[in-house]
Amino acid sequence: MARLDLIDKLAVLADAAKYDASCASSGTTRRHALSGAGAKGEGRQARMPGALGSTEGSGICHAYAPDGRCISLLKILLTNYCMFDCVYCINRKSSNVRRARFTPGEVVRLTLDFYKRNYIEGLFLSSGIIRSPDYTMEQIVEVARSLRCDHDFRGYIHLKTIPEASPDLLDRAGRYADRLSINIELPSTASLARLAPEKDMVGIRRAMGGLRARIDERRGERRSRAKPPAFAPAGQSTQMIVGADGEPDTTILRLSDDLYSGYRLRRVYYSAFSPIPDADTRLPPRPPPLVREHRLYQADWLLRFYGFDIDEVAAATTAGMLDLEADPKQVWALRHRHHFPVDLNRGPREMLLRVPGLGVKTVDRVVRARRWRRLRLADLARLTRGAQRAMPFIETDDWHPGNALDGLGLTRPVRQLDLFEAA
Repeated sequence: MARLDLIDKLAVLADAAKYDASCASSGTTRRHALSGAGAKGEGRQARMPGALGSTEGSGICHAYAPDGRCISLLKILLTNYCMFDCVYCINRKSSNVRRARFTPGEVVRLTLDFYKRNYIEGLFLSSGIIRSPDYTMEQIVEVARSLRCDHDFRGYIHLKTIPEASPDLLDRAGRYADRLSINIELPSTASLARLAPEKDMVGIRRAMGGLRARIDERRGERRSRAKPPAFAPAGQSTQMIVGADGEPDTTILRLSDDLYSGYRLRRVYYSAFSPIPDADTRLPPRPPPLVREHRLYQADWLLRFYGFDIDEVAAATTAGMLDLEADPKQVWALRHRHHFPVDLNRGPREMLLRVPGLGVKTVDRVVRARRWRRLRLADLARLTRGAQRAMPFIETDDWHPGNALDGLGLTRPVRQLDLFEAA
């Protein structure tokens, strides 16, 4: 195989990373500098002048992927060589794809060059597994260590960690990264055993539990010490592939609920399965509709921010699947019409959060505003663009929906027109 130059490697390994959805630069604040001496001394932190980068502030130039995702991180693999043969993965051992491999120094150079050009706000680094999980994890950690300690880089770093790697390596990764993630891959042990036999659900959960314990331990130290070393201050996340197996949405969401409560994950990412060349017959011939991924995110937000429990979200499904034609909150509301309409001026916050069209910020604005005056329908329209969607589910002094709920449909929620139909 011909030797690739740096730009060729970047083309191969940036494209290979596009299937990993779990990279969002949120949930952390500006880091203190890590000096080279501090790195050798177990991560001692000190404020240093002339540091490079920040996880907050403006000036980041964003690019958009073909699927519409906003990309502000240098998102690459260290290598797309892999000793594992996961059926659904484009970079599996038996896949006939173009291969490449960065050295840790090359990743550091690219990150600094792109940051100085204002193209990115940080780095998302994952990798195929080469030689052994420990060897690969050492290479990943070295990239983060060099950025923090050798170059005083304070931008965002998200490392995809390898659950089979030693706990000591995962601990070192957390000293330098803002966020760590371990992909749980598939929503059931049976699916993982069938499609990724080298991976172990018990081992993945054990590694997640270890990261949670370290994060909780460091947070406890932060309350007892003035400037303890940070450990993954933006927490940990994971990703599940949707549609590669036959598991229903309720199985996916119940696992997510368990991960949020058991491991305090900051985010579960859902990635719709994409067909790959020379696909195994165990994979479905067609991908799931992308709107299924979108509905899972909406249901996920109901669990995280809107006060719904998992059984209530499951009640908004049909045969275990979320409705593709309407968002799950609207489905739930139409199946529980006896809770509506909610009085905008007197309804408790937890019920206002269940009104379709009202988001968390809008509800908080309503609660603050009604302390000073009684709100009318026009006031709600000034607070949110979702007022029209909310109208059948609320009442004010000058508005009552009457039979509007019955007019929304008896068997299923109305389908929202797309832009072209509306025109």
